[in-house]
Amino acid sequence: MSKKTTKDVRNLSDSEMSDKIQNLRKELFDLRFKQATRQLAKTHRFKEARTELAQLLTVSNERSRSNTSS
Repeated sequence: MSKKTTKDVRNLSDSEMSDKIQNLRKELFDLRFKQATRQLAKTHRFKEARTELAQLLTVSNERSRSNTSS
């Protein structure tokens, strides 16, 4: 998976963004479950997924705030 920049995230539509947010939350849940059962091999994926989720949520919140203030 290539590293996404903020520009890439901002170019996503609202529906694509919400789908990605939902998928990342599910992935983080699965990663936590695998870690608890000692089946997780790629521990670096936690940081990547959390960072990507934070970027998506930040842009999503910016959009919602700009829509309400306009």
